[in-house]
Amino acid sequence: MKTKAGSRAHFWSGNEACVEAAIVAGCRFFAGYPITPSSEIPEHLSKRLPRVGGIFMQMEDELASIGAVMGASWAGWKSMTATSGPGFSLMQETIGWGFMTETPCVVVDVQRVGPGTGQATRGAQGDVMQARWGTHGDYAAIAVSPNSSQEMFELTIRAFNLSEKYRTPVILLADEAVAHVREQIVVPPLESIEIISRKKPKAEDRAFFGSEEVAPMPSIGEGFNVAVTASTHDEYGVRFTQDANVHRRIIEKLNAKINSHANDIVEVENYKVDDCKVGIVSFGCTSRAVYEAVERAEAEGVKVGFVRLKTIWPFPEKAVRRLADSAKRIIVAEMNLGQVKREVERVACSLEVVPLNKIGAGELITPEEVYAKISGGDS
Repeated sequence: MKTKAGSRAHFWSGNEACVEAAIVAGCRFFAGYPITPSSEIPEHLSKRLPRVGGIFMQMEDELASIGAVMGASWAGWKSMTATSGPGFSLMQETIGWGFMTETPCVVVDVQRVGPGTGQATRGAQGDVMQARWGTHGDYAAIAVSPNSSQEMFELTIRAFNLSEKYRTPVILLADEAVAHVREQIVVPPLESIEIISRKKPKAEDRAFFGSEEVAPMPSIGEGFNVAVTASTHDEYGVRFTQDANVHRRIIEKLNAKINSHANDIVEVENYKVDDCKVGIVSFGCTSRAVYEAVERAEAEGVKVGFVRLKTIWPFPEKAVRRLADSAKRIIVAEMNLGQVKREVERVACSLEVVPLNKIGAGELITPEEVYAKISGGDS
């Protein structure tokens, strides 16, 4: 189906939209291991990647998958993997290697009920803190959260762009409902989509780590002599594990390149945040229930504003603080026991923060449950 101005409409699931967006973004390498509810991503990529000159590899497990993704990135390929909670847990050590070595890649985590095996076919939003603190040490993470098939397309491209721009792993934190919902997606003309690629070194460059906020990144085979280690290293990649100053310098750079550019990275949807009595913070599939609930409350004269987190990490402190400056209380709706609520409480200080939580069996939070919290009742 064609739309005006050269755009095209498609009827894709969220997982299919993720695949098509990855190809548009320039992804040409995927390594993964099938795991519900992300399995449609490798299934679709196994057909699509060879057609565009890419490589698809089904690995023996998630440990091998993320290792292959890191290696492909250093070979100059835009690379990604897709998994769910248990596989995401297995990948964490190597994701930490990616943070320390400043290796761009995209990790798609389609959340399901946990911990452990949990309920493999049921959706949840319990990996929020894992996306931020899953690996050890001091680092800054980027995680984006789509609420529709359209945003699975848009935020997959954004994840690749942020990864390449800031030389870092980026997490696409989806959920089962968004991954499997099938709806119309409008793809704009490809020439109108911004695609960012990593900064390449000049012939005279020798410092490829922490010499600046985002150092240029050579690829294997381009003639540069590069040491790549996740041990403490200087800007040339040389290992220094006994020097506190070297460690401090590299860690401060890793954090600064993300935190000092939070305004560029963070993306939210705001609605009447400057004139509301009740505020709502939501993300992912749960946010889809907010629109109807807010419409119903406003029809009854209740002033409601909301902040929808399209970026979860870095946490959108400015947007939430702005909402807190107007609202008398903030409702946080999420399919876990309050992971984002704790961040909202930290930012909103003494303001009342009301949890709306649901866990187990993949049951979505409904507009009626959101409305009940808005009106002051219990769901």
